[in-house]
Amino acid sequence: MEIEAVQENWNLREPFSISRGSKSTVEVIKVTVTRNDLSGTGECVPYGRYQQDVSSTLEIISGIGKACRGGLNRDYLNEQFPPSSARNALDCALWHLESVESGNPVWQIAGLPEPHPIPGVYSLSLEPPEKLAKSALERKNFPLLKIKLGNIQVIESVRAVREACPDNRIIVDANEAWDFSSLIAYLPQLAGLGVEMIEQPLHASEDHQLENFESEIPLCADESFHVAADLGNLLKRYDIFNVKLDKTGGLTEAMKAVRRIRAAGKQIMIGSMMSTSYSLAPAMLLAQDAVYVDLDSSIWLQEDRPDGVRFVDGTLYPAELSLWG
Repeated sequence: MEIEAVQENWNLREPFSISRGSKSTVEVIKVTVTRNDLSGTGECVPYGRYQQDVSSTLEIISGIGKACRGGLNRDYLNEQFPPSSARNALDCALWHLESVESGNPVWQIAGLPEPHPIPGVYSLSLEPPEKLAKSALERKNFPLLKIKLGNIQVIESVRAVREACPDNRIIVDANEAWDFSSLIAYLPQLAGLGVEMIEQPLHASEDHQLENFESEIPLCADESFHVAADLGNLLKRYDIFNVKLDKTGGLTEAMKAVRRIRAAGKQIMIGSMMSTSYSLAPAMLLAQDAVYVDLDSSIWLQEDRPDGVRFVDGTLYPAELSLWG
């Protein structure tokens, strides 16, 4: 088996900002695994919040390749190597390779529902309220909007979007920017503005304060949650869990995490880093009955992979099998 990993840069149509910073280019690593002249592809996005960068991720992929010169399979990969964006790219590439070799789609091999068009979340970049309202109005045809927030002008920002789009559903994402007292102060006002979910309000190191806290708006774990083994006390803190393949280290672990979350009576959100459709296509396989699906990055790119995931007027359309799956 041959493993090839290359860095690629994909430009966004405009800068995208969250509480931790802004980006205008997406850096991804595309991994190709080849066996007997057949190939499978995966993609990952190294993320600084999790102490990852392109250079170290390429080194990890190279190291896994050297350690597995005799061949690599998903079971060994997930048993022997910790979750990371590197493992995600390899795991998804191996799923794709098995699909190519067998002639069967990944959803069928994995025992998942066949992907079909589903409602998706459109994310509004962190901006001042007046600009946020203008951006929201331009995407009013997307029924479900997610507002990226910091800890400044929080209520003003949400109110601006609500006034611009009175009939749209709204969720918000603080990306760890608040403290517990801020959350308590914002909750009744956000509820009054019709916000239906708050994603990662506190820093992951501080979310013990949410244990057994009864929030009037459901709370979703993102940065706090990576893999199934993390759930533990998080089940007492959150109502919804954002499953991202770059956090779980691949589709294999993500399926396990989804099963455990559902068994605990909690809800699923499927998300991704800002990426191309090589990342979105496998995530779409888990998104079919998720309460929220935040896989909108293809619409932010100036150009995406051919035959990739499409996001039109609030509906996400799965990638073609010619791309992945």
